[in-house]
Amino acid sequence: MGLKGGAFLAIWHDIAEGAQENYIEWHTREHMPERLSIPGFRTGKRLHDPDAARYVFGTIYAGEDVEVFRSPAYLERLNNPTPWTSDVAPSFQNFLRIACRRIAHAGLGDGGAMATIRFAFSGDGGESGLEQGAAQPLVDAILSLPGVAAVHLGVARAEVSSVRTRETEIRSEMAEKGFDAVLLVEGSSRPGLVASVGRARDLALQTGLLTGAEINLYDVAFTLTSEDMEGAA
Repeated sequence: MGLKGGAFLAIWHDIAEGAQENYIEWHTREHMPERLSIPGFRTGKRLHDPDAARYVFGTIYAGEDVEVFRSPAYLERLNNPTPWTSDVAPSFQNFLRIACRRIAHAGLGDGGAMATIRFAFSGDGGESGLEQGAAQPLVDAILSLPGVAAVHLGVARAEVSSVRTRETEIRSEMAEKGFDAVLLVEGSSRPGLVASVGRARDLALQTGLLTGAEINLYDVAFTLTSEDMEGAA
């Protein structure tokens, strides 16, 4: 299975106290099936860390290319939320959502845990340096760490995901800190990933192209694919 395609939409957020059960049911039964029925969406993964101080939930949607995340079909859904979506959306807190172009990946299959590591570029040449040869050696080196099953490196394309829609309007106004690049590190077990995520961060910083490092570590709580939706239809 894995994250197929050339791009992904990465989302982090919290849910208001008392609303998490409704959110999980909505996300599993309606929201992810709706998204994975949109042309170009390939895989969706819900991430969960109930003990996190911030960003208890995350979602990764893999797409054919970054333009999927501002396609007419996707914007039509964003501008016409269902009644259940309209009920859930006000409970979102600390919402961060950015489309990314995937520039390198390594590994096969799906891990049961995922670390997300957000970076800023260390200078004007950060993106070009990654694209011109540093990205693939970096993800290959991270894949070799114990407990790591797959690695994906994306470069943020905030201009794609910053389009205002009806769903934007029904969520509370938020101003979360963005990022320039993000590593998605999938682990064959959460303990194994915990043991290796610091080394993965260090390998990224050692390129000299990335700085900072905001780490979140999650269990993969639910996965759905476009093939699942075709089978259901």
